[in-house]
Amino acid sequence: MQDQINSLAKRAKDKHKENKLFFNKLKKKPPKQLDYIMQELHDAEFRKTDCLECANCCKTTGPLFTDKDISRIARHFKMKPSDFIDTYLILDEENDYVLQAVPCTFLGDDNYCSIYEVRPKACREFPHTDRKKFQQISNLTLKNVAICPAAYNIVEAMKTQIK
Repeated sequence: MQDQINSLAKRAKDKHKENKLFFNKLKKKPPKQLDYIMQELHDAEFRKTDCLECANCCKTTGPLFTDKDISRIARHFKMKPSDFIDTYLILDEENDYVLQAVPCTFLGDDNYCSIYEVRPKACREFPHTDRKKFQQISNLTLKNVAICPAAYNIVEAMKTQIK
């Protein structure tokens, strides 16, 4: 798996132009069953992908934390939301709360998340390949194929299935 992760950024970069053209076409004229197709591709990929073998998303990027996330996770730690923010988060240039540093503070050496049951919405939904109106998040998906081997595989399968 580590070899696959190590080569992912280069493979994604090599496919970037092709993927961008594909997503531009998809935005203009999405297939009627796109959400259904994406759900099937997502489910098929995650039947054979074990995120615990990878955790590259947790090692290389940080999620956005919504106010609900902050409240829920602070409650989990029996902290005030403001203390949770001061301890773990910063405001980024877009005024969103993100982790102070990566890899994620809550990621263990075994790739398990210590706050899995209360993790941020962005983590629960990553890599967003089963999201409704998938064509609306093509820029996010272009970024995610360089981070997540499953997202990369889903996009490659998608290009084969949707012509």
